[in-house]
Amino acid sequence: MRARTAIIASVADQGVAALTNILVLVAAARLSTVADFARFSAVYLVFTVLLGVFGAYTGQPLVLKRGDGEETREACRSAFVFTVAASAALGALLAGVCVLLPGDTARALTVLGLVLPVVLGQDSLRYAFSTLRRPHLALSSDLVRLLCVLGVLSAQEYGTGPDRLIAVWGLSALPALLLSAALLHRATAGTPVRLRPLMRRGYLGARFVVEFGVGNATSQLSVLGLGAVGSPLLVGALRGATTLFGPLNVLYTSATSFGPPLLGRVTDERRRVRATGALAAVLALTAALWAAALMLLPDRAGRELLGDTWPVAASLLPATGSQYAAMAAGTCGLLALRMLDPRTTLSIQVVFSLTAVAFMAGGYVLGGVPGAAWGLCVGSVCKAAATWARVARIRRRKPVPDHAVTAGALPSAP
Repeated sequence: MRARTAIIASVADQGVAALTNILVLVAAARLSTVADFARFSAVYLVFTVLLGVFGAYTGQPLVLKRGDGEETREACRSAFVFTVAASAALGALLAGVCVLLPGDTARALTVLGLVLPVVLGQDSLRYAFSTLRRPHLALSSDLVRLLCVLGVLSAQEYGTGPDRLIAVWGLSALPALLLSAALLHRATAGTPVRLRPLMRRGYLGARFVVEFGVGNATSQLSVLGLGAVGSPLLVGALRGATTLFGPLNVLYTSATSFGPPLLGRVTDERRRVRATGALAAVLALTAALWAAALMLLPDRAGRELLGDTWPVAASLLPATGSQYAAMAAGTCGLLALRMLDPRTTLSIQVVFSLTAVAFMAGGYVLGGVPGAAWGLCVGSVCKAAATWARVARIRRRKPVPDHAVTAGALPSAP
């Protein structure tokens, strides 16, 4: 596939995935009371963390591979099988524990455990198709996913519990999973499944999981923690605000996950870094324009989107919009570092993600929910500045040969 066609297909796929993500949360907000949406948001947040963990462990090392030879096809096939098997085991454990606990949130977590292999397996195939340079296959699968999720959610009534919403959302991914699995089998026919390389010591995915844990997962779990010790509605308020930026959130994640195969087509290292900087500027401008459009949205239209959650979410739009503009720069800075030297990002993730959590907690103490949102924004600004400062330092070093970077080619971590 030509580079331009691949880029168009990849962008379209991320757009469809983003639309699916935001429509799920919008539908849940409209179908739920404020309390039920807070419960659904908490469970969906758990799924988001698990999605990031599996994406970091199997997906991100996968997309660093180049070419579509037998080794790459084998890696794609193995990553999918590993994801389904591991998520099934984890989901069974989650369901087995939560089924013994009381409450609506525990029931929804039980259901999440049962559908986990379906939703995580379908997402892992997107990484495989990106690595194989066949993003049009991922686009086809995600279109099926979008149509199915719209169909099942539109059939639900107001007042539907979070456990039922999680069930219909998760099972709606099954047709897309089956389609993607068939397409992957056809694209990788004849290659073996080798799971041992994904579990060996020094596997690059383990390092990426640590980065995700101290980065995205730390801030998300800290929101749950503040909701538990402070106001439970904090989770719903912050989740409602970020729901409105759902397309940008997916695009940022996709830039890190699916950017390397596309930017890897650019042979010159300096041009790749410049292209990443241009992408950061475009995404930051998009975030600013999106935030401005949301702040101009009439109250009636906002309630059509988020129902009873709209008033609290609308009050956070200036802070959340500023945060997402800063996140654009930080995400693309991490992408540049990932291509220059994948092992240089961990320290930044550790220091500045924990800093963001501290700013959020301090902001909550000083200014409640709006203060927490502004604290997250300040943390994102600091992280973005640190990533691009590291990129500049690496670029000032003596140039090294621009070899292909693969998960297996990197030395083991000490």
